[in-house]
Parts: sequence; C-alpha cells; structure tokens
Amino acid sequence: MQSLHGYLRDAVRAWPERTAVRQAADNASVSYAELDALSDRLRDRLVAVGVGPGDRVGFWIRKSVDSVAAIFGVLKAGAAYVPVDPTAPAARNGFILADCAVKAVVVEARFAQALRDELAGHGADPVLIVIDGAGGGGPLAATLDESPAPRVDTVQPDPDDLAYILYTSGSTGRPKGVQLGHRNAVAFVEWCRMVLGPTPQDRFSSHAPLHFDLSILDLYTSLSSGASVTLFDEQVTKNPAELARLIAETGITVWYSAPSILSLLVQHGDLDAHDFSDLRTVLFAGEVFPIVHLRALTKLWPQRRYMNLYGPTETNVCTAYEVPLPIAEDRTQPVPIGPVCPHLEGVVVDPDGTPVRMGEAGELLIRGGNVTRGYWNLPEQTAKAFLQVGDPPAFYRTGDIVREEADGDLIYVGRRDRMIKKRGYRVELGEIETCLYRHPEIAEAAVVALPDEALGMKVTAHIAAKDGGKLSLIALKTFCSGHIPVYMIPDIFRFHESLPKTSTDKIDYQ
Repeated sequence: MQSLHGYLRDAVRAWPERTAVRQAADNASVSYAELDALSDRLRDRLVAVGVGPGDRVGFWIRKSVDSVAAIFGVLKAGAAYVPVDPTAPAARNGFILADCAVKAVVVEARFAQALRDELAGHGADPVLIVIDGAGGGGPLAATLDESPAPRVDTVQPDPDDLAYILYTSGSTGRPKGVQLGHRNAVAFVEWCRMVLGPTPQDRFSSHAPLHFDLSILDLYTSLSSGASVTLFDEQVTKNPAELARLIAETGITVWYSAPSILSLLVQHGDLDAHDFSDLRTVLFAGEVFPIVHLRALTKLWPQRRYMNLYGPTETNVCTAYEVPLPIAEDRTQPVPIGPVCPHLEGVVVDPDGTPVRMGEAGELLIRGGNVTRGYWNLPEQTAKAFLQVGDPPAFYRTGDIVREEADGDLIYVGRRDRMIKKRGYRVELGEIETCLYRHPEIAEAAVVALPDEALGMKVTAHIAAKDGGKLSLIALKTFCSGHIPVYMIPDIFRFHESLPKTSTDKIDYQ
C-alpha cells in the first residue's frame, strides 16, 4: 500500500525537475528532486539522534519549504510528525510536544529557549534540531551542514503506522491529539485525486496552517500528482487585497481555505482588479459559508468548480457537495454539505443512537478508511467518541447535527454542543447565525450563550457590520423576528470591527 512519503518518492521518479513547493511571499521554490534530497538529509539526522519507527517528532517552525521538508524527513525516518502553531503561546506548544512524548523537535532558533523551558517543566527532554529561521530550504540545509549524518535508508511503514498527530481544542481545556495513520491519510488523498483530477500542470494553494487538517489535501494531493503547492503564510491572511494579488500572480488553479477567508476576499479583496483566469476549482471547508458571500464570489469568479467539503479533523473530509451555479438570488439557506463520500459510510442517529428517518435531524456518525484511530493517550475520550450502530466496526461521532434530504444530500443543522434550552425551547445557535447572515449589512456573526440566573441562558450575538459600525437594535430585532421565533432572538447585540479568529481562520468563540 502507498505511504505519504511514497507519494514524494514516486513524484521524484516521474518529475524530478518540476517545481514541488513555492513560497508565495518571496517566490522561493524547490524542485521535487531538491525537496527529496533535503528531506533525506533530515531523515539521516533524525535517525542519528535515535528517532525510529513508532516515535513522534514535533516541529515549531513557520510554514515554509523548510517545514514541508521537515514533514517528509520525519516520515522517511518512520516516525509521525506533530506540527504546532507557530503563533501559539509557548506553554501550549510545550504541553502538546510533551504530551505525545516527542523524541525530537525541529524548531526555529527564536522559539528554542522558550520551548526548552516549557519542556523542562513537563519533565521532557527531546533532542532539539534548531534552525536559524525558516525559508526556502536554506536555513534547514545550513543546520544539517553543521554536522552531516551518515546516510540511511527510508523506512517503509506498515499502512497502520502512525503518520501524524494534529492537536485540536479539547473539552477539558487542554488540546487533544488526533491520531491518523498512513492508511487513513492515503485513503483520503486517493479520494481527492479521484474527485479533483489533479494534473502536473496544477498549482495548489496551501493557505491553511500545517497544524490544521486542510493542509493534508493541499500537500499530498498536489505532490502525489506532480503538481506544485504554493505556501501562503499567516500574515497575508490579514490583508485580503494582498492575498488576492498573490493568488492571481502565482497562477493558483486549485484554491482551498475556510469560508471566512473567501468572504474577506469578496468584501475587501478588490477581485475585479486581477486576472484569475488560471483558477479552475474553489474548495472550502471548516465552517458554514454565508450564502450571501458565496453567491457574490461565484459572480466574481464565474465558471469555476465550487465544492463544499465537510468533516472534522478526526475524519478529514467525509461529505462533499458540488455547488450548482448560478445560485438563486432568493436563496437564503447555506448550501448542503452533500452526501457521504463513497469510500466511507455514514448514519444519522438520535440521542439514543437509533437511526432517524429521512428528513429528521440527528447526529452524523462516520466510519471508514479516513477515520482516526482515536486520541493520543486519552482512552476514555476515544471510547466516548465512537458508537456501535449495527455491525462492527464502530462509527465516529462527529458531534454535528444534520438532516438528510430525499436526494441523499445532508443539510448541516449545527453542533450537538451548541444546542441550548431557552424558555423550555431547544435552540440551535447556528440557526440564529444563519438568520443574521441574511441581513444585507452584516459581514460576520457569532452567537454565544452563557448561563444567566434570571433567563437561564443569555444569548449574545457578536456582529461585524460591513461598514465596521453599529446597526439599529430595533431594526435588527425586527429583522430577526421575520426569520426566527421570538424566543430565538438574541438578548444582547455587540458590535465589532471584525470578529476574532483562531489560528485556523475559524471564528474564535472562546
């Protein structure tokens, strides 16, 4: 069976001189042969310091050619890679790397001392491979030049060997590590290749951080096909006009990001000023795409293929919906998340675990090749995350409430953990957000509920208006009353210039 680093091996044989990875910010790039050679050298160093099959290796470096080489170097050593957010506090990153007992960490010099201090506090002492910054391959190469390691063979893993651990927010307040093996990741990449039909002439975007599951599609679908992947760093996200310019100038053919980024491009990217004729496919995932912004995007970028990809980190993409164009002017509901991918199996169940009838809302469960083996060192949480329905194996509980339509498409209703009781009524906070996004002057909306002694639950709507100002409260409540029941209208409206985002570009509800 194929492995993740086997994709790079095969690409080097077929297209050694083609560009594999490019940095959008400075246009630095490496060919497949150069990426292979650099990752080989890191593999050799890792093996020399004791890394082997079954180990974990972390990296705390900015998204760059160096970080992609680090990923493949770790995989070639037979280990699993554990990326951390370069912008996160040292305490969080130290906890993550100590939690999964990494054997080594590739870290930028500017983070090294803080990491040492945090790891010492956890009683951990992995080998640190310190590089002077991160860039187009030079910093990592310079570090490896200082003490060259003997060449070793690349490890050919078992399909069930661990490939990477991606840490997500945990309900306990501590991050939890989602474990994915080569079999899981390859099943997903092969589905991507079948659906997207990539060619060596394609130029994929890599907008998502490497600790976010969107990065798996970006990196491996492109490199498995002889295409190139263009890395967009975290800073460019904050400037939609600059991001739009770079998408056009780098000739991206396949774009993939959270909907919030595409919404910003629609509103502030001045898309009419650039030539996007190379762009053929637009993929989005991670949150609901407000229909008003999606419709506007399809008008600015017509005659493209648009796909809504859905799935938690534990499954990567497990449903997909190709958006028919044009989107009707009177449509107010978000597009469906589509049917379950054909290589997976899904079922919609009630709170007791009994499958619901078509048209009824329930929690989506998924099983199949993509699905995680569980959480690192959290057996109780792993057990709670799976549910036996019918014959084995068990299904993963996504925590998302959906409704199946007659054509097989699933409609996303909201999160199981965002359902509240107010005045005796069940209220899905996502439904209130959908209502607010229908308002023509609202750019972003997030609804939060907190316990309240008088009301039981107090619902607050956080809003960013398109002009950055405030809207009339009376007019807002009147608008809401035309779309949702009175008991669902928020108790409080707060206005912001923009809403805070997590490192993966989702709205930060915390």
